[in-house]
Amino acid sequence: MRTLIVLRHAKAAHVAGLADRERPLTHRGERDAQQVGQELRAAGLDPDVVLCSPAVRTRRTAQLAFPGKDISYERDIYEAYADELLEIVRRCDPDARTVVLCGHNPGVQELAVGLAGGDYAFHPGAFAVIEVNTPWEELTPGEGRLTAHWDPKEH
Repeated sequence: MRTLIVLRHAKAAHVAGLADRERPLTHRGERDAQQVGQELRAAGLDPDVVLCSPAVRTRRTAQLAFPGKDISYERDIYEAYADELLEIVRRCDPDARTVVLCGHNPGVQELAVGLAGGDYAFHPGAFAVIEVNTPWEELTPGEGRLTAHWDPKEH
C-alpha cells in the first residue's frame, strides 16, 4: 500500500506588481500550512518524499507543513495539468511509501479527483490522502481510494 497526499498551497496574498511565482502566504495561509502538518502527523502520516512547486507560496506551505523534511522543488509542478502531475508522481522512488505533491489548482484537485473520485472543494491549504496499491510508475486514474480530505475552510 502506498499513500499519496495531494496538497494545494495555503492562502496566498495578491500583491500589486509582484510576479505570480513570488506571491507569499498570508498570515492565515501560514497558520493553515502549519495546521496541515499537524493534521497529517496526527493521522500518522510521515512523508518519505515531498515534491513541491518552486513558487514562493508552495515552498512556504511545504516548509511549514513538513519542518525538517527534505523537499524536492520540481519546476514542472508549477501550472501543471493533472496528467503532468501524475507523470511526476510516476517518477517517484519505487521504495517511497508516502509521497506529498504540493502544487496549485486546478491541477492538484483534478489529480486527486482523477485518482480517487469524489466531489469536494480544494480551497487553499486543502489536501487529499489517497491510498494506492500499484507501484508509482504504474499509477493510472481511478486506481486510488480517498481515505481523508481536509480543508481549512471547514475547520
